[in-house]
Amino acid sequence: MIRSMTGFAAVERQYEFGRLTWELRSVNHRYLEIGFRVPEEFRVLEPDIRQTLGRFVSRGKVDATLKYAPAAGVASSNLELNQPLAVRLLALHEEMQELAGKKQDADLRSLMRWPGVIEERAADPQPLHKAALELLAEAAAGLQSARGREGGQMDAAIRDRLQSIEERVTEVRGWLPEIREGLRQKLLTRVGDLQQPLEPGRLEQEVAFLAQKIDVDEELDRLDAHVTEARLVLERDDPVGRRLDFLMQEFNRESNTLSSKSVDNRTTQAAVELKVAIEQMREQVQNIE
Repeated sequence: MIRSMTGFAAVERQYEFGRLTWELRSVNHRYLEIGFRVPEEFRVLEPDIRQTLGRFVSRGKVDATLKYAPAAGVASSNLELNQPLAVRLLALHEEMQELAGKKQDADLRSLMRWPGVIEERAADPQPLHKAALELLAEAAAGLQSARGREGGQMDAAIRDRLQSIEERVTEVRGWLPEIREGLRQKLLTRVGDLQQPLEPGRLEQEVAFLAQKIDVDEELDRLDAHVTEARLVLERDDPVGRRLDFLMQEFNRESNTLSSKSVDNRTTQAAVELKVAIEQMREQVQNIE
């Protein structure tokens, strides 16, 4: 099964501490490149985020975004009174009254606004971090499934092109005897037009030379072998993008050689059709994991 490097997945869930949302996007890339945007309190999870995504994706550029909306009242429930500082401020208030010789109630609102009197107690980050990583794994599995679905469409397109290449190779094989005989007859006609007789054995030498020059049996055999190998690669479960990319280069090399050796319009046209099919496959392969 092949997978595309392009995909999208989003997962959102409400917890007692708030709502978490992961969005994952991936595009094709030569290697695995992970970028992410997370709130400050999740920055310490960078190694875990990379490790989690790496379990599901082996190649491609992945952008991961985490959004966190704390539940109402969560922040206020963590507020605490700094009692030592509050006691000290009240004591200073008493001293000020004695110095001024005037009684006056302390302004509690003003005291509460004094820096450090009201402190926010840091909540235990473990439940929050654990939930974020578990939700990330769920989103990554969704991304993997999305890439697999697109990969299935790419698999069908590649197999269709492989079938087309196989048919062109079969056609060229069938034409070769006729092409060779036509080349021989054309040479005989030219020899017949000569004013002087040809040396004994020279005609057969020329025919053999030309036949060797246009011999494409080896190229056709290699094209067949590449088709077989490509189909085997498509059946593998591990990432095969780089292997298929190498095969596309080999396909292209053989089609170029076939084109350069062509002496017949039919094989020239077949070579062009092969190049078109190979290029269409290459475009698909560039996006395979």
